[in-house]
Amino acid sequence: MNKNIAVIFGDGIGPEVTQQSIKVLDAVAEQFGHEFSYNYCIMGAVAIDKTGDPLPGKTIDVCRASDAVLFGAIGHPKYDNDPSAKVRRPEQGLLRLRKTLQLFANIRPITTYQSLHNLSPLKNKNLENVDFIIFRELTGGIYFGNKQVNEDHTWASDDCAYTKEEIERIAHPAFQSAQKRKKKLTLVDKANVLETSRLWRKVIQDIASKYRNVEVNYMFVDNAVMQIILNPKQFDVILTDNLFGDIISDEASVIAGSIGLLPSASIGNSIALFEPIHGSYPQAAGKDIANPLGSILSAAMMLDYFNLSEEADLVRKAVEWTIIHAMVSKDIDPINFYFTSTIGDLISDYIGGRIPGSINKGNVELRKSTII
Repeated sequence: MNKNIAVIFGDGIGPEVTQQSIKVLDAVAEQFGHEFSYNYCIMGAVAIDKTGDPLPGKTIDVCRASDAVLFGAIGHPKYDNDPSAKVRRPEQGLLRLRKTLQLFANIRPITTYQSLHNLSPLKNKNLENVDFIIFRELTGGIYFGNKQVNEDHTWASDDCAYTKEEIERIAHPAFQSAQKRKKKLTLVDKANVLETSRLWRKVIQDIASKYRNVEVNYMFVDNAVMQIILNPKQFDVILTDNLFGDIISDEASVIAGSIGLLPSASIGNSIALFEPIHGSYPQAAGKDIANPLGSILSAAMMLDYFNLSEEADLVRKAVEWTIIHAMVSKDIDPINFYFTSTIGDLISDYIGGRIPGSINKGNVELRKSTII
């Protein structure tokens, strides 16, 4: 299989973790006889620095001409509190890219690992068998609604609007995912207050008749954020709007023990973007200490998108192998940690069948060959 992949390193630790994903994808290509070509472009603070625009037109063109997009991270503190900056929000580049490419469905799997339960704020008994996935609508709602503020900044408003079609196009893939999993879908909303939430309920109730083997539950968002902590194993597929999805997916990310572990996919009609859910973490940039697993698992989701299930499963197996053997980054083990690039090498070696039955950890720590 030949695929063209747009690569946007982004800001902060984005380049370091994305380079490990490329390393892993190259190992997959070599092992399975595929060819992945990479087209590099810029977005975020680095793009503002170079062009004055967080999303240059060339980047959009490259993404549109690609089969998928692999993205690192976005944001830099120098743009957060500088009122003199002409462009103050690198994150606007990502919002515009989502809207331009019509990436309407953000998919975030929440998975726990037995050996990392001690890092989670939840009790062990609440972590067993936690495995659910969040479908967040990504291009509508309050983030993209009409925004107003008066001249003396004493009043402001943000409109939240949804159409039936916007809800339907994310609902169908969420139901289809539930059919392949435990056949349970939970709609998270605020239908006791918001008219948009009442529309979501009506549309979902209509669609549910087409998926009669899927059990549908409805939960107010304030209850949902509690239930994700109290009993996360009750969930299978969560479907929700843009704002609520942003909040609960970040909340759910801490269950695994580190935000650096979790991947995401943003799916559209003709293209998809894959990125770890973590931020740019500029304090760690260039130090080779960032956790690359969220990015590598995002690459696994890209392989799934290409219908390369065997390859994706091998990447996930390799990731789990490093976790089981405590070959983890500094966010997971601040004392006996492994470098970002070393973890990428280990996973690539595992995929390539170069990992022996026993490992010389001393050599691994020195970034030497993993083979004794």
